Amino acid sequence: MAIDYKKELEGAARSMILVHEPDTLIRMIVRMMVQKVRVLHAGILLHDEQRHTYILRVSRGPTGIRIPREFARMDYENPLVRFFRERKDKDFLNDGFIIYKEAKKFLKRTVTPEVKEILKKALYQMEILEAVVCIPSYFRNQLLGILILGKKRNGRDFLRKELDFFVALASDVAMALRNAQLFKQLQYELDKRQQLFINTTISLAAAIEAKDHYTRGHTERVTNICLEIGKRLLETKDAHLEDKFLENLHIAALLHDIGKIGVPVTILNKEGPLTPEERQKMQLHSEVGANILQPIQELELAIQGVKYHHERYDGKGYPEGLEGEKIPMIAAIIAVADTYDAITSDRPYRKAMKKDEAISEIKRESGQQLHPLVVSVFLQLYDEGKI
Repeated sequence: MAIDYKKELEGAARSMILVHEPDTLIRMIVRMMVQKVRVLHAGILLHDEQRHTYILRVSRGPTGIRIPREFARMDYENPLVRFFRERKDKDFLNDGFIIYKEAKKFLKRTVTPEVKEILKKALYQMEILEAVVCIPSYFRNQLLGILILGKKRNGRDFLRKELDFFVALASDVAMALRNAQLFKQLQYELDKRQQLFINTTISLAAAIEAKDHYTRGHTERVTNICLEIGKRLLETKDAHLEDKFLENLHIAALLHDIGKIGVPVTILNKEGPLTPEERQKMQLHSEVGANILQPIQELELAIQGVKYHHERYDGKGYPEGLEGEKIPMIAAIIAVADTYDAITSDRPYRKAMKKDEAISEIKRESGQQLHPLVVSVFLQLYDEGKI
């Protein structure tokens, strides 16, 4: 039975974003590679920043064939590590990974002595690991890991669609791994000073925007607007707000789009309007974001902002169709800030509105899409030049 690699990739991406433990994530990915593509053995060399090494954290396959866990430890000078860290693949291989058989043929061509030397040594490392393919996993040009693949059980060469699957998987692994690492750090920071926690949250927000090319700076702008509105509401006493409301609003605003980690890049960066099916997948990001944060009990109030910031005051929003005062205030504030920034920012399929046009649009949506009290405070701040 043929494998639907696109479906498998989307399923893997959905699973990965909910895993907050890096070692668990890596075990899950390696198990998938062994089972789905039926390779004899597979493993992942994972970056250990403190030790300046890459360590084989997870390895799967029959005993005697697979590489023992933590058997392989490679420092930055290791030829295979250098090959990918220094992006030597860009010099002479177009695919960004090494296929042992093809790289051997490449050595017979006329290449510079430097290129020949490092590739020859990298291939020797692959021989030691009995690897036929090595695929790098990058996050913002930082090499987080290397996927090590042994031969297929049927002895045949890897198909192009299988290699493309692994490359896409490596990209998702890097994002999910970075996400998991940040979550571990995030939970650790919860027990320390609040400012350190906020800084970590900002890093996590940056990881989200790294995936969505068209919303650079969006999170920061939305957060700044939310905090101004929140401070004014606390001053006026017009809303009954919980303890630490501003603190939770700050976190929720920073992470309101975290669920986009689970949206395919092709949808996030599409240069044109979304199809109904694509829009449905995009709309899942608010629930996905809430699910990602759910294990962190201290974020219970902030999660409301993440989950419900696309609800509408008239009850026509998502994910639950909440209406009026049933929408948490933290979400209602993010909705106004998010809407304003969205319509005043360029998108590939439409130009940004001018500020005065955007203000008119916000006024029109008061009581329909947007909470009237929040809109009123937003307009006061705009008139005062604070937004």
